[in-house]
Amino acid sequence: MDLMTIVKFFQEGGAFMWPILLVMAVGLAIAIERYIYLTAARSNNTKMWDQLMPLVKNGDYQQAVNITQRTKADIARILAYGLSRLKGARRREDIETAMEEGLMEIVPRLEKRTHYIATFANIATLLGLLGTVIGLIQAFTAVANANPAEKADLLSGSISVAMNTTAFGLIVAIPLLLVYAVLQTKTTELVDSLEMASVKFINMIMERAAPGGH
Repeated sequence: MDLMTIVKFFQEGGAFMWPILLVMAVGLAIAIERYIYLTAARSNNTKMWDQLMPLVKNGDYQQAVNITQRTKADIARILAYGLSRLKGARRREDIETAMEEGLMEIVPRLEKRTHYIATFANIATLLGLLGTVIGLIQAFTAVANANPAEKADLLSGSISVAMNTTAFGLIVAIPLLLVYAVLQTKTTELVDSLEMASVKFINMIMERAAPGGH
């Protein structure tokens, strides 16, 4: 499909092609921003985990706290909650509760705006259908007073044009839904990795606190 064919397809679709195009642009912008954010967050968490774990293993908690205060990595914020609770009670439940609180603050940031992508996919589909329905209404109205010999040709041409909006709506909606699924999976994996890191951190702390721990 060459450029002229695409331009003709878009022009014949009518006014509803523009809002669908806008929905596509906004949806893709959010998808790109979220993908970059989640990829960077995963990379930062991995680097911070590798930096903090040797300190935690050696019991150098104050140095670990100092590092968590100088970074915005998600894992650092969660571990900071656990490390701050070490100054008081060392019960496992207390540390777990503190780290769960930190995780509850972070998860909404990871999921932020992602749900809009699925919404935009649905809007694109509905706009396409609406454009087609209105196009069909206009088509039947236009041929009502036309010459009987020309009605069939006029109607078939008008219906073909009206269907362009539905086609374009689906062309926009399907990739957006696929991107939404990818981002949802990426977010879930990131949250799972944070939960796993929290468990490993607590186990490490408990091993050191146990009799005979180093």
